Amino acid sequence: MDDASTDGTSDVLRKLQQVGGVKIISHPVNRGKGAALRTALEHATGDIILIQDADLEYDPSDYPNLLRPILDHRADVVYGSRFTGGTHRVLLFWHYMANRLLTLLSNMLCNLNLTDMETCYKVFRRQCVEGMKLTSDRFGIEPELTAKLARRRYPSTKPASIMPAAITPKARKSTGKTASPPSGSFSATGFSTDDGGRIGGSSSGLRMRKFS
Repeated sequence: MDDASTDGTSDVLRKLQQVGGVKIISHPVNRGKGAALRTALEHATGDIILIQDADLEYDPSDYPNLLRPILDHRADVVYGSRFTGGTHRVLLFWHYMANRLLTLLSNMLCNLNLTDMETCYKVFRRQCVEGMKLTSDRFGIEPELTAKLARRRYPSTKPASIMPAAITPKARKSTGKTASPPSGSFSATGFSTDDGGRIGGSSSGLRMRKFS
């Protein structure tokens, strides 16, 4: 999903598209992460959807850890957490405090115990968001998506199971900017699974857990 990037991302995406197996969706003007995510979800076809920001902070080597609870039928939704688990990058103090405050407020309103609501890494079964009406255009998408996932019942009265998973964010590369991420792109990657929980048909059942 290219949200009108101006850092050369479009050129890289065109090269990837020539290789095949990659679907590129673009906005003609930058509309914000929420709008980009809503557009990406409309085009998602995989059984499991994983959101990856393009600001180089999150490492795709965490994918197996994020996917495993869903593939093992222990969760329907997984949130990658930067604040639990083993060693991790030191974050700026006020960024950390703001994140903790927003996570606390979200937990109070949604009756959850997440440790990192603002995390980029949100992984869920596609059924969890089918028919979900999202409206945020920018970073308000994080609490909105969390609240609506928490309120949903699967298939009719059963709450989704949310699990946290520990991740290790990397230091961002310097772009000469002080407050904004270096790219307007991110990917909503879809994975298909077979009934045995292996990547590649379709799986059923919905629970939601966070992996922190």
